[in-house]
Amino acid sequence: MFDPVINSLPAFAAYFATAVALLAIFFALYVFVTPYSELALIRQGNPAAAVSLGGAIIGYALPIAVSVAVSHNIGAMIGWGVVACLVQLLAYIVARFALPQINHAIPQGKVASGIFLAALSLGIGILNAGCIA
Repeated sequence: MFDPVINSLPAFAAYFATAVALLAIFFALYVFVTPYSELALIRQGNPAAAVSLGGAIIGYALPIAVSVAVSHNIGAMIGWGVVACLVQLLAYIVARFALPQINHAIPQGKVASGIFLAALSLGIGILNAGCIA
């Protein structure tokens, strides 16, 4: 009864560990690209930073989850993970240039800006996930 699950555990562990590693790399790159320290702002209780960063994490996790489901090997999954990472970072950079005041709004705790960035990340993540073949 549990044989299929037990037999699949090594593949599960490999895909899960790879997905977590990709998410950690995205997280590090995202906080590097932003001109403010989300973690410090979150520690200070800044809701805009928390919402924005949370949306970015979920927006990236969506295409990673789809890449796990459709990839037949970890190499393809990593490839889609790299594409998803670049798309998410590019979306943030475009938003930053289109709305330059957003760089100041997040540190000031303006929740509307955090919600906008979170919604952008989620929307791009959903589209990105849907395009993975």
